[in-house]
Amino acid sequence: MKYVVALMGLLAVGTCMGAQSSLVPDRVEKAIHERIAGGEYPALVIAVVDGDRSEVYGFGKLDNGKVPDADTVFEIGSITKTFTATLLAKAVIDGKLKLDAPVSGLLPGFDIPSRNGKTITLENLAMQRSGLPRLPTNFAPANNDDPYADYDGARLKAFLAGYKLERDPGSEYEYSNLGLGLLGYAMAQHAGTSYDALLHAQIFDPLEMHSSDDTISDAMRAHLASGHDESGKPVANWNLDALAGAGAIKSSGADLLLYLKANMGLSKSALDPAMQLAQTPRADAPDQNDRIGLVWMTQHGAAGDVIWHNGETGGYHSFIGFTSDRRHGVVVLTNTTSPVDDLGFATLQTSAVLAMHKTIIITTKAEDEYVGSYQRKMRNVLKIFRTDDQLYAKSGEDAYPIYASARDEFFARSAGISFSFQRDASHKIDALVLHGDSDIVLPRLSDADAAAATHDAPANAAAGQKTVALDAATLAGYLGHYQLAPGAMMDITLKDGQMLVQLTGQDALPIYASAKDKFFLKVVDAQIDFERDAKGKVIALILHQNGANQRALRTGD
Repeated sequence: MKYVVALMGLLAVGTCMGAQSSLVPDRVEKAIHERIAGGEYPALVIAVVDGDRSEVYGFGKLDNGKVPDADTVFEIGSITKTFTATLLAKAVIDGKLKLDAPVSGLLPGFDIPSRNGKTITLENLAMQRSGLPRLPTNFAPANNDDPYADYDGARLKAFLAGYKLERDPGSEYEYSNLGLGLLGYAMAQHAGTSYDALLHAQIFDPLEMHSSDDTISDAMRAHLASGHDESGKPVANWNLDALAGAGAIKSSGADLLLYLKANMGLSKSALDPAMQLAQTPRADAPDQNDRIGLVWMTQHGAAGDVIWHNGETGGYHSFIGFTSDRRHGVVVLTNTTSPVDDLGFATLQTSAVLAMHKTIIITTKAEDEYVGSYQRKMRNVLKIFRTDDQLYAKSGEDAYPIYASARDEFFARSAGISFSFQRDASHKIDALVLHGDSDIVLPRLSDADAAAATHDAPANAAAGQKTVALDAATLAGYLGHYQLAPGAMMDITLKDGQMLVQLTGQDALPIYASAKDKFFLKVVDAQIDFERDAKGKVIALILHQNGANQRALRTGD
């Protein structure tokens, strides 16, 4: 195999603030060390509750060379939504609002869309069932490095007045930053104050969270962990205006430990009834094992339920969760966009799967042993194939690179899964074992059976498509960053003569030219067209996939 991967070493960097023995499970701590050594996380803070004990731990290094500690400040992204849900639940408990109240009642002068006589309620917004899109259609940041900063109340009002709902409120789950931003904005307007003032008066101050805010104060900046993108490049912090309720909060491990313990009912806070109301599951969520309350998700598993939420901004990732028996809890914070969810779940449950991040070199001949189709369900197979010296796994429309961690052991970085190959008595591979809450054995199919199982599957439009060679100057004109959505950047790069596209949080995938400005992917059914201005400069790309066309503007390089 031409593609060479490195074995990650261990970096023994980690501090415990005040504990004689670590509350972090050994396998989780080992994974943290490996990922920091491999450059995946610059710095990481984890706060753990284990029965009557709780501690905060720091790993890695900040940009100033110091080890992060309990007071280090991070952006927490969508964990902010749980604070917004707590504010709503408290208003309901206090008799000031009702969950079934239309949001229009909190925003006089706003024209809130409705459909088939159904209005958007506060509960719809908190349960991600408002019918509103993920982001407003008039979302056009002046600065893509700080995309929410200029989206104010006037723009929100204009969007709502002109938007036509595509589904009835309450009918379907659709994750919406807009919806939770609108909820936070509406409650603040109704209270005659700001979202930040509500947070301080009702949550931060009562819980003595003194290093938390929706902006970064001078005192907080002295403890700030600078954010980084997936390549390790420092990025600007995000500031949110009208949509602050969706993801504006910055906080520390110490403060979030207080918030975690309050949500677990361990601090006997006056917020207990509101937090319990927000956490209570009310409907199914898209994942078959998840249910949603007011923002909070509850994941059901054989080892018990976990109540959780996560968050991500342009330079940070975060996780908060606790077991339903309220004995174990965790907060994980890092200053890059690499996910930390698996570390959180694995801290709470010994059966939770940790994503594999250690790789070994494997030869092309060895790779060929794994290539084939494995029966998952009737007319649904998991296909292992090789393109450009890289192994991929594909199920349905989803394809992702896979990497060997040992002989017959593989994992996918972005998909967060791992599996093993089984061999028969003659040492030939006859099955694939998909690891999860329980292992699933997928028998290997013969070529004839694989063809029969997938004969009616839609073909990849790229199959058999011819490629053309473009000169170096033309290829160089495409390289750069393209903003698909806030927190979702598409990077176009060139490595060893191969053009690559990489979406934030995912692996880089090769793309091929079919003509000037027109490219396609082989591993998934998707195409990319580049758009030029009147002077011939590339200013945007358009991603064509699954029947949708998404335009991404080029940002400053």
